[in-house]
Amino acid sequence: MRLYIEKDESYFANTRFDIIDLVPYNKNNKVLEIGCGKGATLLELKRSGKAKYIVGVDIVDLYQEKFLDKFICCNIENEIYKLPFSENFFDVIICADVLEHLIDPWKVVKGLKKYLKSNGCFIASIPNIRELKTMITIFLKGDFRYEKEGILDKTHLRFFCKKNMIELFQNAGFIIEKITYKLSKKRNLLHKLSFGLFEEFLVVQYLILARKSSNE
Repeated sequence: MRLYIEKDESYFANTRFDIIDLVPYNKNNKVLEIGCGKGATLLELKRSGKAKYIVGVDIVDLYQEKFLDKFICCNIENEIYKLPFSENFFDVIICADVLEHLIDPWKVVKGLKKYLKSNGCFIASIPNIRELKTMITIFLKGDFRYEKEGILDKTHLRFFCKKNMIELFQNAGFIIEKITYKLSKKRNLLHKLSFGLFEEFLVVQYLILARKSSNE
């Protein structure tokens, strides 16, 4: 908890437009965001007409209850089965740069599933430990030094390659609908020149859109 309190306030204030782009357009969406920070992404979803009811969960209380329809201050790992919502309640669940901070992200993904409607979507962004710069630092420089932010953020407890991200959702019974990412101009050029073979060394963060089966 202390490590989060020490972070600059801007850490909690980002509006994730890349996440918003993945949210299906529906003005009646009920959206739950785990690790909502100040709630900027949720508020933008509502402003843009992609959500009607927005709920945020975060370990740090930044007075989010003033802006969101509902805010719960808790450690989601302790409260995953105690959230005050019925099963199949939400259309969208978001975990943007959250799962890597958890002791047991596998349990949390499985636990959140029951709150999601059939055919509802789970959107997550997860850093890629296989990224080239990180690998050079670890394997060539012999340095696994934690940083204030980024892939080796000192609050990260779990690390994933693309394969592990896919398994995280598939093992919880989700259907992977889309995996996307953004590259700098230089890295995008390398990506094209390598015909995509170096993708997993160039991508810093993957965005995943997974769906709950319509039969559940």
